[in-house]
Amino acid sequence: MDINQMLKGVLCEKCGKEHKCPIERVYIENGAISYLGDFASRYKSVLIVADENTFSAAGDKTEAQLLGKIKDKVIFSGGTLVIPNEEAIESVYAKMDGVDLIVGIGSGVIQDLCKYVSHFKFVPYAVVATAPSMDGYASVGAALILNEMKVTLNARVPYAIVAEDDVLCTAPTDMLQSGYGDIIGKYSCLNDWKLAHLLRNEYFCDFVYDTVMQTVKNTESTAKAILERNPGAIRNLMEGLVLVGIMMSYVGNSRPASGSEHHLSHFFEITGLLNHSPYYLHGIDVLYAAAVTAQLREKILMNAPPFEAKINTAEVRNSEIRKVYSSAADGVIALQEKVGFYAELDTSVFEAHWDEICEILTEAPDYRTMLTYVNAIGLDILAFEAFYGKKVIKDAILYAKDLKDRYTVLWLAYALGISEFQA
Repeated sequence: MDINQMLKGVLCEKCGKEHKCPIERVYIENGAISYLGDFASRYKSVLIVADENTFSAAGDKTEAQLLGKIKDKVIFSGGTLVIPNEEAIESVYAKMDGVDLIVGIGSGVIQDLCKYVSHFKFVPYAVVATAPSMDGYASVGAALILNEMKVTLNARVPYAIVAEDDVLCTAPTDMLQSGYGDIIGKYSCLNDWKLAHLLRNEYFCDFVYDTVMQTVKNTESTAKAILERNPGAIRNLMEGLVLVGIMMSYVGNSRPASGSEHHLSHFFEITGLLNHSPYYLHGIDVLYAAAVTAQLREKILMNAPPFEAKINTAEVRNSEIRKVYSSAADGVIALQEKVGFYAELDTSVFEAHWDEICEILTEAPDYRTMLTYVNAIGLDILAFEAFYGKKVIKDAILYAKDLKDRYTVLWLAYALGISEFQA
């Protein structure tokens, strides 16, 4: 599928909406950074945002295309995990006077910061990608940590994405694993989207669903070649990640790319930050979490109507949420009070749609199949279980759903009293 053709948008016959993506151009090829000069020719004052590692990977090539235009640089320390929080945002804000173009060199965090500042300062930005590690390059969503909460805010897409084969192929192995995991995790989120469409009449687009699903299928067998740093496989992965981002732009949110598996990943990140505990790269967590949700679906399918709801009182669950999320708990509780999912957890709805629920859940790969993807990219589900521990994983299954205003299989599992995972 031609990515630049997709940028022009489509009038979807299936959902009746005109889908658009305002990215001007995507370059994923040998020598791609050389196109940056032509794109930047219309601007006079450029701010470069990177960290020491990403600047080392592509900074010199980027600067060579921006001669005479670079007003300032924000280079975060490579020895410190860059957290996209208020402090990091302010570091970029402080350098924005007189800037008419932001160029972000990096992947997830750097792009989220540029995306957010670009949106609120009304200044365009371009991306120089350094790793095929996540699907946010082309999406409208900026994933940030604000008030100690993981939030995804609608911001703006970049005006251009530049990804050079030679740079991408030198990305650290865990970032390659992360990108693969972020794509394979779509098996879980796409299934959640169908479930939410059935049970909550949420908007659904067959065209977007089918496009993302085909991207997943095009990626699933490439793990070995990715680990071998085959340029064709790396480019295929990067194109898939960008295409998924375009599909998010088409629907205006992250639903085609983020569901229960992302909520679990966000849980590990948020609680890791709160408790000063380590956590995996986002896409690696997403892949492991997609295996967890696959097992949850299998356990749900072992049930049959009539159901007895296993729902705690507000007092009990809020007490548990405070234990899990500590200083971030008030925000979590307030979000769910606003969304109202707990009040709407009526198992009679499950009973009325049980056959359709089962049909949807069986469309997702089973747990054993998900483990083949985990192993193929050089990961081990037992290492995941040991890294976080059974207690934290159980807490994630129970309370990751509370981080978002999005219906997923985690809500169904909660209502049926299913919270255990066994690697």
